[in-house]
Amino acid sequence: MKLVASGLYDQTVKIWDAATGICTQTLKGYSDYVTSVAFSADSKLIASGLNDKTVKIWDTATGSCIQILKGHSDYVMLVSFFPALKLIASGSYDKTVKIWDTVTGTYMQTLGGHSRAIMSLAFSPDLKLIISGLGDQTAKIWDIVIGLSTQTL
Repeated sequence: MKLVASGLYDQTVKIWDAATGICTQTLKGYSDYVTSVAFSADSKLIASGLNDKTVKIWDTATGSCIQILKGHSDYVMLVSFFPALKLIASGSYDKTVKIWDTVTGTYMQTLGGHSRAIMSLAFSPDLKLIISGLGDQTAKIWDIVIGLSTQTL
């Protein structure tokens, strides 16, 4: 079954069967708007970014929240899993990208120095670079091994 997820202003995340359009699960327990959702590569986890400045990690099999990641000082606008790794990136209105370990919930790294809110994230195929798109129509390429921006586009 192919699944998709949606985060809603009603403070839920809904998981849908893409073939039938049927909602198979509703994740509740949010205290604020859900601004973004992402599946892990194996679809066993869902990450959700929230207006309350947190990221929640959910187990899709049980529907339970297994991690609440705190560290942003403003809205979390997007979340994205590193393909094939147990890491997640979150981008925020606080002008940072944060990298987290999804197993332990440990904060690992902050990519800062942005002039505006983070609006998009993407990873290179070798998982060594991340690009963050900003609200000022620029993008930064980051070497996540050393935690430095290598280029502004």
